[in-house]
Amino acid sequence: MFTEPETWVAIAFVILLVLFAYLGIHKTVLTALDHRGERIKAELDDARRLKDEAAKLLGEYQTRRASAEREAEEIIANAKAEAERIATEAKAKMEDFVARRTKTAESKIALAEAQALADVRAAAANAAVEAASTILSQSVKGSVADDLLAKGIAEVRAKLN
Repeated sequence: MFTEPETWVAIAFVILLVLFAYLGIHKTVLTALDHRGERIKAELDDARRLKDEAAKLLGEYQTRRASAEREAEEIIANAKAEAERIATEAKAKMEDFVARRTKTAESKIALAEAQALADVRAAAANAAVEAASTILSQSVKGSVADDLLAKGIAEVRAKLN
């Protein structure tokens, strides 16, 4: 048994373990492993915390984006409604403007017709008066003629105007 190399390896291994135990190396190794485990645990906790914060921020940004989209849709809807209202008002104003212009033009035409009719009547009255005075002055003579002529002219003018 002492001749076998495996025996001497086993004896050397046991002596090494006893020496390590005597020197307290196992405590140092265990302490180092504990510190490494604590460091890894702290890193995992930080990673979880960062993940939770990132999820929270993502939720906030998604909420903000949804809110901004709703605001944009409201702004677009309000702009469309405002544009339709303005178009309706413009159409109404244009129709009112056209109606007023038409009414003004019609009143000007009616006034011009009335003025033309008055001018024609006045011209006819003057022509009739001149024709009557010419005819009467040629056919009737004297003061009776002048009285008749004055009365007739006044009467014709009153009736025609």
